[in-house]
Amino acid sequence: MFRKTLLSGLAAVGLLAMGGGAEAAEAGHVTDFSFSFEGPFGSFDQSQLQRGLQVYTEVCSACHGLKFVAYRTLADPGGPALSEEAMHAFAAQFEVTELATGETRVAAPPDHFAPSNLPNAPDLSLMAKARAGFHGPAGLGVNQILHGMGGPEYIASFVTGFTGEEKVEAGVTLYENHAKGAWVAMNPVLSDGLVTYADGTVATPEQMAEDVAAFLMWTAEPKMMARKQAGLVAVLFLAGLTVLLYLTNKKIWLPYKGGKHA
Repeated sequence: MFRKTLLSGLAAVGLLAMGGGAEAAEAGHVTDFSFSFEGPFGSFDQSQLQRGLQVYTEVCSACHGLKFVAYRTLADPGGPALSEEAMHAFAAQFEVTELATGETRVAAPPDHFAPSNLPNAPDLSLMAKARAGFHGPAGLGVNQILHGMGGPEYIASFVTGFTGEEKVEAGVTLYENHAKGAWVAMNPVLSDGLVTYADGTVATPEQMAEDVAAFLMWTAEPKMMARKQAGLVAVLFLAGLTVLLYLTNKKIWLPYKGGKHA
């Protein structure tokens, strides 16, 4: 609890909204991570999503919220896929305030994650779709086709991109971040052993960064797997229909081509 409170106090702004008081350091550099959900046949790694949920809960939630994500979705297929018991137990760790009465109660599965604790800490629900990590030739979108938007790569690169350099401007401590290509007011928050993974995975900063970035990709697009499956079915259907239409066309016009008449 002390560590979480300390992180909350140190993080002066949100994860990716660092405009105020920041000055460009150099061109930003985003690392191309190999996430399991990339490509038309990729899928979320359930274990990674569960680890990312743990990193968000124990580290990121000190400042950032997920106000568009309901606790019940943690048990949905294609996501972290917690058991119903585990999902209920997770929600019960938190409290929500009824807007109508102002009363506080234990959170239930239909409730949403809490909003950000700091006014300048952005909500992370859609952050993986709000940031682009890759840019191809103007108007072509080549990199987007091959690698996706790169939002998760940007997030993972940002939280591991602090150079260790810092300075003070107008009474605010700024930290150099090579992924952002700027001096930012958010301090480095990841360090070795910051969390203890239940599955025994070693919690290095790079591992935690990838895990939470994958989790935030899921929060931004929880139905990605269903969308990919529907897209594959549609492509196969259209391919089959194209073949049938081609053969039908050949059959209909065969008597009128090549000098053959009925």
